[in-house]
Amino acid sequence: MKRREFLTSITALGVVSSMPTLAQADIVNGGQPWEPGKVQTPTAPPKKGGLQYLTRHEFDTVGAIAERFIPADDMSISGKDAGCAIFIDRQLAGDYGNGVAVYRLGRFVKGTPEQGPQSPLTPAQHYRLGLTALDNATQKQYGKTFVALTGEQQDVVLQAMENNKLDLGQQVETKVFFELLLQNVREGFLSDPIYGGNKEMASWKMIGFPGARYDFRDLLAKKGQKLNIIPTSLIDNTL
Repeated sequence: MKRREFLTSITALGVVSSMPTLAQADIVNGGQPWEPGKVQTPTAPPKKGGLQYLTRHEFDTVGAIAERFIPADDMSISGKDAGCAIFIDRQLAGDYGNGVAVYRLGRFVKGTPEQGPQSPLTPAQHYRLGLTALDNATQKQYGKTFVALTGEQQDVVLQAMENNKLDLGQQVETKVFFELLLQNVREGFLSDPIYGGNKEMASWKMIGFPGARYDFRDLLAKKGQKLNIIPTSLIDNTL
């Protein structure tokens, strides 16, 4: 993916309804069974230090994917070097990965593309199943895991995923998994470095985003001037 295409495709993420229409729908079983009065068990907090959720091989695979989505150029470092895999690993270990903010009591009905994915899987489960399925697919086609492929071969595989032309088996919807990967790599590349990605605020420097500044009173008198603001991370504001 070219950097220009990546930058122009950044859009605000909307909230998708979990109540799709029943026309041309497929019912999917799974998720969390609902019981009246039952209190859901809270998820365990992420571990400190090292990988939080991904295995080393999974981590390397996500890093390779981030490298292909956002290659290094004269504008900034790559998605891999920016720490996108670290960001994703930490997110999968927490509430996001466990789908805490998503309605998951079923039933799950496959709706229209505009309604977004309707799945009993959490993001963390999507990654575990999806990365395994990805390796199975590349082993079948090339005799190698995804990380062992050349960059050109990885691009071919990712393009096939984007076009929903790579079979990842019955448990993983190919295009849904591709879009999840792309969304999370974008988030890691543009996030505050405190969450593990955007190393040295590389993406903020590239697009001229000032970061978590308290205010801009010292710049009000510099109208029309090139400001060259050094971005500020939340890390800089913590004790």
